[in-house]
Amino acid sequence: MTDLRDLLRLTLTPGMGPVFIARLLAAFGTPDRILAASASELERVKGIGPGRAASFVKGMRESASLVDAELDLAARLGVSIIPLSDPAYPPLLRQIHDPPPLLYARGTIDPAKADRFPVAIVGSRNATAYGIEQAERFAGVLARSGLTIVSGGARGVDTAAHRGAARSDGRTIIVVGCGLAECYPPENREFFDKLVANGHGAIVSELPLAAPPESDNFPARNRLISGISLGVLVIEAGRKSGSLITARLAAEDHGREVMAVPGRVDSPASAGTLELIKNGGAALVMEPGDVLNTLETPARHSHAGTHESRYADPRTADEHLQPATQAIESKPLPINGLTKEQISILQALSEPRTLDELARDTGLSPSCIRAEMTILELQRRITRQGSRISRRAP
Repeated sequence: MTDLRDLLRLTLTPGMGPVFIARLLAAFGTPDRILAASASELERVKGIGPGRAASFVKGMRESASLVDAELDLAARLGVSIIPLSDPAYPPLLRQIHDPPPLLYARGTIDPAKADRFPVAIVGSRNATAYGIEQAERFAGVLARSGLTIVSGGARGVDTAAHRGAARSDGRTIIVVGCGLAECYPPENREFFDKLVANGHGAIVSELPLAAPPESDNFPARNRLISGISLGVLVIEAGRKSGSLITARLAAEDHGREVMAVPGRVDSPASAGTLELIKNGGAALVMEPGDVLNTLETPARHSHAGTHESRYADPRTADEHLQPATQAIESKPLPINGLTKEQISILQALSEPRTLDELARDTGLSPSCIRAEMTILELQRRITRQGSRISRRAP
């Protein structure tokens, strides 16, 4: 708790954001040593200098009185404070160049299991009926397939994506641009409360609990949406949409897959999305299955190795598959991280099977098999060729 209190004190110091905290931790080692440092010691750290060092010393002294109130408010709101080193901290977010030292979360985040495969869905606040429909459709199918839907909780596409996931009894993470004592937009308060109460996911922020929803917060919020996720799907965006910032961060800074759903060519609401596709900034997707296929392929962006390291069971790049007609020799299956349904499916795939044959052999329903197969595909344990499903060669 002492380390958390010290780290919280740093995050409550004005002007000391993630980049400076990371540099200070690299220089001093632990939060308590930063708090004990003099201005002359702080100013030796890159980018700080005398003026900022003096401001930090003053701010750290004053933030000491804020920590107890922040912790008390978090307890009253049912908010967890998750440091970067905590297993509940999203592992992909930890890899970006400026991860938040702390995350506030109301609800549950389960990176090891339930939230292993997060995908962001973003788009316009002023979405058309088409945009709302597509956001709900894609989010619903992807959530049923075992992916966690990540978005910003804003009006329009964001809210539609969260609702689509919740209605499918799936998982969703709402990343907000205010503190968790606030609610923005205010009309979503009841929906957010129900989502958390029903165990469908979490509301997440890097900001102190009472931070208001100011415009400067949202570009930083967008980097969290991208950073948490395997890829970003843009549903509907005008030329000035903030979702294009998320897409750019995903592609250029985080090495994530970027996808986009096309809209009407004469609709201003889709102008940004169509330009993304036209200029090669996003893969065109028309069905939820296209998203799964895109996430399955090696990353096309400059961060070599990022894509393969995301998956629970990566394979080497030169792996070759057995032909679908060739049976795979039965070998003991690794069971770490597998559900009993996934184990049953893999055991039935000693040779290629159709969905109907798998349902017959495992006793599982087709809908259950489809959902589990999506996870197994993302883990690169199985592959499909036409109507036949095969286990990948070990």
